[in-house]
Amino acid sequence: MDIAVRFERVSRHFGEVRAVDDVSLEVRAGEFFAMLGPSGSGKTTCLRLIAGFERPSAGHIEIFGVQADRLPPFERDVNTVFQDYALFPHMNVIDNVCYGLMVRRVSRRERHGRGAEMLNLVRLEGLETRRPSQLSGGQRQRVALARALINQPKVLLLDEPLGALDLKLREEMQSELKTLQRSLGITFVFVTHDQGEALSMSDRVAVFNKGRIAQVDTPETIYARPATRFVADFVGHANIIEPASAQRLAGRAGTFALRPEKIRFAAGGAMPETGWAMTDGQVVAAQYHGSHTRYEIRLTDGLVLIAQRQNEAEPMAASADGRVRLAWRLDDMTPLGPDSEAPP
Repeated sequence: MDIAVRFERVSRHFGEVRAVDDVSLEVRAGEFFAMLGPSGSGKTTCLRLIAGFERPSAGHIEIFGVQADRLPPFERDVNTVFQDYALFPHMNVIDNVCYGLMVRRVSRRERHGRGAEMLNLVRLEGLETRRPSQLSGGQRQRVALARALINQPKVLLLDEPLGALDLKLREEMQSELKTLQRSLGITFVFVTHDQGEALSMSDRVAVFNKGRIAQVDTPETIYARPATRFVADFVGHANIIEPASAQRLAGRAGTFALRPEKIRFAAGGAMPETGWAMTDGQVVAAQYHGSHTRYEIRLTDGLVLIAQRQNEAEPMAASADGRVRLAWRLDDMTPLGPDSEAPP
């Protein structure tokens, strides 16, 4: 499989700050690749390194096999969609979309023809003469997409492009972006701090922490089998079971992650079959989330587990004082490796 973007031990330092610290990764051609992490984790700096807005302090970057470390942005087969869209307020929609072609001195007729094709692609036909101020947030985002795509880049870089949208529109645009990427076959590299976006849209996810990559894998594996405590905590909700509790509850050595939805409320005193752990606890809090309720349950040793239960299920078996019996499969406890040390 062709590699669209390759990082080989890339670092980017700003004085004493190691924004990107010895990162190696490969983005496959035609995939939707997400860079996920909190603010300051290095994901946006990596995107800027691909775009050419930053240069690596060490290491090498390749774009479709061409070393790009010293190439200026305009010589790279990439384009960027920014969080604030960066549209020209004095230009109408069609001129914003066609700006890159105008800079290349493409004739007005040709560039407007291609611009109309792009607007049709992003479902904005008929809005050519409007200004950005006359558009909704979702429409402005589509204009920015059309402008980035009109130059036919091999790699499209998206820097938290949905961050300014409300929740419902953001969810709609997630689906549209994924459909658009599939239809075009272009490599998308998507930066986000939103785990839901990364899990729902991507073919693979790189989770960043302190300038390094904590884990790269499919969304399913990132969620079900987090490699470190940081990944388990950052992607979804997870119970972190420390070694002493793991030994007592499951007879296992090490630190483990256990997702709340994997914990079951066991009826009666019957022990489940081999391969399960079981313990008693008391409900100390409950949060209603519509489709499910999340419970905080304190065990006898003081450990608090979070358990999640679908609300359409059978009534929960609990005593009058809120005591419950919990059970989970031992295979659902994921062993966690150590997090990378913070760069000096």
